[in-house]
Amino acid sequence: MRKNALIDRRTCLRGVGASLALPLLETMGWADEGKGKPIKPPVRLGFMYMPHGVIMDQFWPANPESFLASPPPALESLRPALSQCLLMKGISGVPISPFNGAPHALELSTWLTAILPDAPTRNRINIAISADQIAANYVGSLTSLPSLELTTMPQTHKENQEGLHEGYYNHCSYRSPTQPVPAETNPRNVLNRLFGKPDKPGETAQAAPLDRQMLDLVIGGARDLRRKLPQNDQHKLDEYLDSVRAVERRIAAIEYRQKEAALEKAGVSASKRNASDSPPIEIKIPEGDKRSEYMQVMCDLNVLAFQTDTTRVSTYIGSLPNGVSYPELGFNDQHHSQTHHGNKDTEKIRKVAAITKFNIDQFAYMVNKMHGLREGDGTLLDNCIMMWGSGLEDGSDHSRKNLPFIVAGRGGGSINTGRFLPDTQGNQGDLLTTLLSCAGVPLDRPIGIATKEISEIKAHS
Repeated sequence: MRKNALIDRRTCLRGVGASLALPLLETMGWADEGKGKPIKPPVRLGFMYMPHGVIMDQFWPANPESFLASPPPALESLRPALSQCLLMKGISGVPISPFNGAPHALELSTWLTAILPDAPTRNRINIAISADQIAANYVGSLTSLPSLELTTMPQTHKENQEGLHEGYYNHCSYRSPTQPVPAETNPRNVLNRLFGKPDKPGETAQAAPLDRQMLDLVIGGARDLRRKLPQNDQHKLDEYLDSVRAVERRIAAIEYRQKEAALEKAGVSASKRNASDSPPIEIKIPEGDKRSEYMQVMCDLNVLAFQTDTTRVSTYIGSLPNGVSYPELGFNDQHHSQTHHGNKDTEKIRKVAAITKFNIDQFAYMVNKMHGLREGDGTLLDNCIMMWGSGLEDGSDHSRKNLPFIVAGRGGGSINTGRFLPDTQGNQGDLLTTLLSCAGVPLDRPIGIATKEISEIKAHS
């Protein structure tokens, strides 16, 4: 490719003051690469969380040699991208003494900090900057959003076990030891934050509804750009714009169903609505209304954010400790209550296994989609490090000896995937320190309780 054939990686589709970032095309160079150099996509870091641990014999592979051919039941949905996944048994969590009575506050708050909170107080948070925000501090200046924080539930759980601040039950990301980062629950707000129109220069669009006519104008501008692109890039641009439209349609469908459900609940059927009626008040997507569809929209937004280099760091709290129920699975019991099965209540064990598989299925949905998106010489997943996990091993006895983690993506070639490591020596701080190192994030000190990097994870050239 001739040097002057490259278009700037920051080229956007623009219209009426809004812009839509583009995926990596063959005729582009990354913003932080010199013009004319070979295209090398950046490494992105994503973290997805589920509380309360797993049913261990449903999660851990029985045999390292048969891991790829016969994954355990909980991981079956990852099969298309299993060669790009890494499982590690033996990663221990932060010992929670002296806060033994607050396992659920600590399973989330220590998940990306790998350290206990400071002296307990109900009026103050004091823990540590989290791994995702350490990464965001290093790479965030290269993208329009330093990081993206998502959650399936409003962060409003109120409990003060062991005198700990209630915020520890609701946050895994901390910009500083005393400053938790709020996560967004509304996919419409996320879409606007990624692609919407700011109200003022220098601000990021947050909550205003996305103007579909504005989106039409912006995407319509792709026609002029498309004529200048080679055939492969034309196909990639078409595929990307289709995905933006698909996410928009899915969010609109969810919003429509929620508004209609709210009206029905208020005794006003859709057939009796007038055009002059005020719109329904803000509707939160309820727990029982197709949680899989809601989570997949959020996963799609995460993929789009990475694909367009809008951000290189994300977290997604699939549900909070002491959290949700899953009517979609055929029962209404809350996740937390079912984890107290004593390792003998077979019905509760069955339900926890189904909930675990459900959450991993949503992670698999995102990872498999990344695996199918071309980028540079490989796929989007090739250039990502996506970590799924929980802050407990077993929710029944609150154990933290073998925390469940799945790492998907090769991190730009830095991670040796397609393996199950049955006897990993390390703790969750060691794991986080290793993953940030694989992403090229320099550290002036280990993360939390870390003492080393886990060399078995890394690919050695």
